[in-house]
Amino acid sequence: MIRENLRQTEQRIREACERSGRDPGEVTLIAVSKTHPVAMLEEAYEAGARHFGENKVQEMTEKMPRLPGDIKWHMIGHLQRNKVKYIVGRTELIHSVDSLRLAEEISREALKEGIAADILVEVNVAEEESKFGVSVREAPALVEAMSKLPGIRVKGLMTIAPFTEDPEENRPYFRKLKQLSVDIATKNIDNVSMNVLSMGMTGDYVTAVEEGATYVRVGTGIFGERDYTAAGRSTEE
Repeated sequence: MIRENLRQTEQRIREACERSGRDPGEVTLIAVSKTHPVAMLEEAYEAGARHFGENKVQEMTEKMPRLPGDIKWHMIGHLQRNKVKYIVGRTELIHSVDSLRLAEEISREALKEGIAADILVEVNVAEEESKFGVSVREAPALVEAMSKLPGIRVKGLMTIAPFTEDPEENRPYFRKLKQLSVDIATKNIDNVSMNVLSMGMTGDYVTAVEEGATYVRVGTGIFGERDYTAAGRSTEE
């Protein structure tokens, strides 16, 4: 099942790229593996998945040593400052940086490790009260403030669109995030590149790709439904 789901998801991404005149190589599929057992991640790995996204630091760090070392891990859930030390230097990208205080903590830990940590600024484009992230209005100033911190590189933006049955309803939010990234890029801020747009989940990733997503976060579409009675519905696929 996982192999076929992965193949179908990749095919839909290719088709969305064709429709929008994009190179499919610009889009990276993140298999969102939160709450799923290691055996299912191994199955996805064997089917070709190399980018995995986790929502909780503890779950990520427990899975990492049990899986192949060439996996690129993405932290996509809300990150608490006291957990930063466990993932800096071990993740490909931290998608969910939503405050200067969190960026400062990442900076401190990155300097300890002697590395530069790649991060995305999380933007709550739809301004949902239940979601983390800064507003579109606040984002440029936050990016500028983060750019001055040593040990981190701001690579782009991330958003979590509203849960909806109709993906077309989220197209304006994806379009708005893309425009925001263009606006910030024109400022030519040192230590900032707006090459990454992390947006789109199982229900709307096709629309997100059409609007410029470079990372899409697909969980249910690859691994199947989760047991939310145990885990609670999250904000990240």
